[in-house]
Amino acid sequence: MSNRTFTMIKPDATEKGHTGAILEKINAAGFRIAAVKMVHLSKEKAGEFYAVHKERPFYGELVEFMSRGPITAAILEKENAVEDFRKLIGATNPAQAAEGTIRKLYAASVGENAVHGSDSDENARIEGDFFFSKLEQF
Repeated sequence: MSNRTFTMIKPDATEKGHTGAILEKINAAGFRIAAVKMVHLSKEKAGEFYAVHKERPFYGELVEFMSRGPITAAILEKENAVEDFRKLIGATNPAQAAEGTIRKLYAASVGENAVHGSDSDENARIEGDFFFSKLEQF
C-alpha cells in the first residue's frame, strides 16, 4: 500500500474560487502536499490523461470540461492516502456525498464534481507522474 495519492481541483471549483478552501480542507485532514501546481490542460493533454475512458460516451464532454480552464494538480501524502482521500472527497454525485466532504461542499453535479481523487495506489502513481517529474515531487 502506498502512502500517496493524486488529486486535481477541477475547472468548476477553480472558476468558483474554491481552490484555497479545498487545499485547506486537505491540509486539515492531515495530508501533506508532496507536489502542487496550477495548469491549464490542452484538449490533447486532457484526452491523454483520461484515455482510459476513451470508449465511454462521456469522454468528449469530459475532455471539454477538463480543458476549459485551469486545474490544480497535487500529490498528497498520508498513511492510507488513497482510501482516506476518497472518503474526504465523497461520492461522485454531490447529492449522495456525506456531509462535510469536499464534493458535498463544493461540487455542483456529477459532471462538475470539484475534485478528482485516484482510485488505487497504482493509478495514484501513474496520475502523479503524468503531472510531475521526479524533481517536482518532495
